[in-house]
Amino acid sequence: MTERFSGSFTQQEPLPDEAVEAALRVMQSGRLHRYNTIPGEVAEAAALEEEFASQTGARYCLAVASGGYALACALRAVGVQPGERVLTNAFTLAPVPGAIASVGAVPVFVGVTEGLVIDLDDLAAKAGEARVLMLSHMRGHICDMEALMRLCDARGVIVIEDCAHTMGAGWNGRLTGRWGVAGCFSTQTYKHANSGEGGLLISDDPQLMARAILLSGSYMLYDRHRAAPPPEAFRDLRLSTPNISGRMDNLRAAILRPQLRDLDRQCARWNERYRVIEAGLADTPGLTLVARPDAEGFVASSFQFLLLDWAAEAIRAVVARCAARGVELKWFGDPQPVAFTSRYDSWTYAPSVPMPESDRILHAILDMRLPLTFSLEDCELIAQIIRAEVSAVFQGDMTFPAASGRAE
Repeated sequence: MTERFSGSFTQQEPLPDEAVEAALRVMQSGRLHRYNTIPGEVAEAAALEEEFASQTGARYCLAVASGGYALACALRAVGVQPGERVLTNAFTLAPVPGAIASVGAVPVFVGVTEGLVIDLDDLAAKAGEARVLMLSHMRGHICDMEALMRLCDARGVIVIEDCAHTMGAGWNGRLTGRWGVAGCFSTQTYKHANSGEGGLLISDDPQLMARAILLSGSYMLYDRHRAAPPPEAFRDLRLSTPNISGRMDNLRAAILRPQLRDLDRQCARWNERYRVIEAGLADTPGLTLVARPDAEGFVASSFQFLLLDWAAEAIRAVVARCAARGVELKWFGDPQPVAFTSRYDSWTYAPSVPMPESDRILHAILDMRLPLTFSLEDCELIAQIIRAEVSAVFQGDMTFPAASGRAE
């Protein structure tokens, strides 16, 4: 089979008409700044916060400029200080350790399992090194949250959830972002709701959220937030909390509100595409699919598989052969960061030591975006191409030496 896929892995669906119309109304009003309202008007940003809080079951919500800003804001709001150590996943994207470094703190990396989730045994071993865990639900893979929270509660570790890839997802019926003290979401173009850039921070903690609202640049206008703590929560904080401006504007909020109302349907569409590719790759020699536990209510906007213990040159051959047929795979084992695929040992601002078991898994991870512009037939073809090229490399030369963990 030599058929080639011709679709784009970065092309998202058009924004819904309702979002375009809402954006047009905001632009025609000229009132893009979230606090620029007329008497009796509810700002789009305030309405978005109220709606997302209700949708997630959170008491409070704050709309901000990006998912990365939400992460750093949450760290500041729980009092993380310069030089403090903060636990986080070894398998994540650069904005997560970047948020830790941005507040002057030091990331402490925790290993990854073949399920692409945080290694709870390694977390237990390192839990005494920090009082905060920034848990990344990387690429939509959710660990056993009940076990993780038992561990963290017993050790006095505060959990902040990075939910950039899990909007609408949960564990055992409980949404991500609702387990730890705060949940941080992204609305960047490649996430589950698209405002170009943007973020949402949710929490039930009134002091944390009062600090976050002040940090985001509310000045003394915090009473214009509808999904916010009462005014007394701000009383002792309002003059001692720095303004580190990162507000979301009304234009992006207007774009997001219709998308979030349609989130459940869109999530089902992503998962339908995921399952087609998963079925097409089942039992491919040399390829390991990532197991999805029954308790994991995942939402798939991307797809990952493993080529465990393959040599670097063999994995490069798969990537190149798939690319020649129009299928774009990103390899997390590449020793040189490519696009977004950097790893914990790439970030020289964050000290690290080798983790052989995790390095073996990171070396094996291949990643692929899964936009909703793909049809189910597209997904069938993509799976056929990956299956054929993995099989060709795997069966064509069985003399590749086993990988040592880190790429050569």
